[in-house]
This record gives sequence, C-alpha cells and structure tokens, in this order.
Amino acid sequence: MKSILLKSLPLIAFFVIMAIPMFAQKSDPNVPIDGGLSLLLASGAAYGVKKLKNKRKEK
Repeated sequence: MKSILLKSLPLIAFFVIMAIPMFAQKSDPNVPIDGGLSLLLASGAAYGVKKLKNKRKEK
C-alpha cells in the first residue's frame, strides 16, 4: 500500500498543480445562458413528450 501511494504521489501533485489556474479564472456572473443550452433543453423536452405519447398509444 505504501509503495502505491509513493508512486502515485507525483501524479496527484501534478494534477493539483494543473488545477490551480482553473480556479483562479475570473468570470462575469451576469453572462446569459447560451442559446445552444436552451435548444438542448427544448429538444429533450420534445423527445420526452414524444416518448410519452408513443407509450400511451401502445396501451
């Protein structure tokens, strides 16, 4: 167990060091939701309604 921990420690340290700049980025809290996300949500809702209608037809 100890040898596994010692071998993986440099890899863990590398990932921690690489993750620090990602948390340091500033973002604007007033950014609107992208249109692609809205389109994805609408298509998912339409697909769900279609599946429900098909399920009711089978009964």
